[in-house]
Amino acid sequence: MFQSTALLAVICICITQSWSSAFQPSSRKQCLSRPGATKESQLRTLVQSVPRQSGDDSTSASSSADDGITFSPGEATIRLGLSTGPTVWTEFGRIAQEFDPVNLGQGFPDWLPPKFAVDSLVEAVLDSAQSPHQYTRPAGHPNLVQQLARRYSIHMKRDIHPMDEIAVTVGASQALYLSLQTLIKPGDEVVLFEPFFDLYVNQVRLAGGTPVFVPLYFEPYDDQIEGVVSGGEWKLDRRELMKVVSPKTKAIILNSPHNPTGKVFTRSEMETIAESLDLAGPACVVLSDEVYKYIVHAPPKEQFTSDSPLCAGHTHFASLPGMWDRTITISSAGKTFSATGWQVGWCIGPRRLIGPIHQLLPYVQFCASTVIQEALARSLPRADEPYEGHPSYYEYLKDKYTKKRDLLVNALTNAGFAVPDYQRTPGGGFFIFARAGNAIVDLIPPKYLMAKNPAAPGGVARQDWALCQWMAEEIGLLCIPSSPFFSMVKAEEGASDSFIRVAFCKNDETIEAAAKALERLKTMEVGAGKSSNATIASTGDVK
Repeated sequence: MFQSTALLAVICICITQSWSSAFQPSSRKQCLSRPGATKESQLRTLVQSVPRQSGDDSTSASSSADDGITFSPGEATIRLGLSTGPTVWTEFGRIAQEFDPVNLGQGFPDWLPPKFAVDSLVEAVLDSAQSPHQYTRPAGHPNLVQQLARRYSIHMKRDIHPMDEIAVTVGASQALYLSLQTLIKPGDEVVLFEPFFDLYVNQVRLAGGTPVFVPLYFEPYDDQIEGVVSGGEWKLDRRELMKVVSPKTKAIILNSPHNPTGKVFTRSEMETIAESLDLAGPACVVLSDEVYKYIVHAPPKEQFTSDSPLCAGHTHFASLPGMWDRTITISSAGKTFSATGWQVGWCIGPRRLIGPIHQLLPYVQFCASTVIQEALARSLPRADEPYEGHPSYYEYLKDKYTKKRDLLVNALTNAGFAVPDYQRTPGGGFFIFARAGNAIVDLIPPKYLMAKNPAAPGGVARQDWALCQWMAEEIGLLCIPSSPFFSMVKAEEGASDSFIRVAFCKNDETIEAAAKALERLKTMEVGAGKSSNATIASTGDVK
C-alpha cells in the first residue's frame, strides 16, 4: 500500500510538471513551425476564420466581426507570423496515429530512466524532512545548483559559483528562451548554422531578433564516382560565417553535438566561431546548446586540453581561451537520463550574463519543479558510480547508444541509404541524417512528390517530405523530413531534398522492427528491376 501511494504521488507530480511546462513559452516543442513572417491583417483573418465551438463565449469576444470587435494580435504573435497552422510535428503525429508505423521520428527514448534516477525521484517525493513539494529558489534549487557547480567546475576547469553563475530553467528550451530575451533587442541579428533545430528560429523572432543563416556544407565521401550516392560530413565554411557576422550580430547559437545532423563541431571550427566575435563586437554572445554532450558516440581522433574530462570527445565552447566571458552554456537532464519529461535545464556562465536571467525567471515561471530538481541533485553523484558493468553511468550511456547506432546504420545501408562513416566522421546525439540512394528516390510514388501540404515548408512536399510520408503510410516506418530544419531559401534550392532524420533513441526491438520495414524497400527495388541504380558507397556492416 505504501509503495502504491508513493508511486501515485510520483505520477501526479510528473503530470503536474508536464501540464505546467506545456503552457510555458519555452516548451521544447513550442514554436516549431517553419519560418515565416506575415502581416498583422493576415493574422486577424486567420483567427477570425477559426470556427467557434458551440457555447464557447470566450472566442466570440475576441474574434467575431459580428460583435464589432476585431482580433488584435499581441507583439509575440505578430513576430511569429502565421505559425499557428500545422507543422511537421503535428502532421507526422497525425500520420503516426492513423497508420501506426514503427516510429523513429521524434527524439525521446522509449525506455525508463536509470533505476538510480527513478529511486532518487521516489526518495525526493517521500522526503518529509526536506519537503521538496513547495516553491524553491527561482534561480535554482540549492541542492541542484551545488551539484551542477561541482560538475561544471570540472567541465570548465574553473570554479563555478553555484548561486551567481547558474540558472535552473524548465528544460533547455526555456534556458535558450530566457538567454535570448536578455540579450536581443528588435533589429539585432542572431547567427544560426543550418540545418538547425527548428525551435531556434522562432525563439529568435520572439525576442525581436532577425535570424541570419550560415549554411554548413555537405562534403560527400565518394560522389565523384558516377552513379554513387555516399555518406559524408557537414562542415563549417569560415568564409560563410565571416561574411555575415557584423556589429548587428548579438548572438551566435552553437549546437554540438548537433541536431539534426549528429555533427560534432571540431576544435578548429569552434576557434573560427570565437574569431568571428571580433567582427561582432563585445556585446555578441555565443549560446552553446550542449544537451547531447554525454552522447558523443564517435569521438574526434584529436584530443585537446580544453576537452571536458567528464565528456570524452566533447569541447565546451566556454572553455576555449577568452570564451568564458562571451558564452552562455545551455544543457538539461532529459537526454542524459532518458527523462525528457522531467524538464529541468540550466544556463552556466559569467555573472554579467546569468544575472539578467535570474531577474527574469520569477516572471516567466517562479521555479522549475522543486521535487524534480531535488531528484536530479540526488541522481548526479550516483551517475558517477559504476553502473551495469561500466565505470560510470555515462560510460554505459555512450556504449548503449553506440550499439543502437550501429544497428540502425546496418539497417539503413542495407536498404540503400548512405550514412556517415563513424570510423572517420565524429558523431554525437541520437540522430542519423541519412541520405537517400537513387534507387530509393525512384520508388517514391508520383502522387507524393510536390503535393500540396500546408505543414510542409512552402506548402508543398519536396522529395524529403514525400519520401518520409510515403514510408510512413505505405512502408511502415516513420522518419522526419529534413526540410523543416533548413531556411526556406535552402529548402527551395534543394539542399534538404536527399536527407531524412532518423532517431536511434529507441529500444532494440523497435530498431529491429524498423530494419524489417526497410527490407521492404530493397525488395521493391529488386522487384522493379532497378537494383542496378542502387549503387551506394557503403561503409560496410558495422561489427
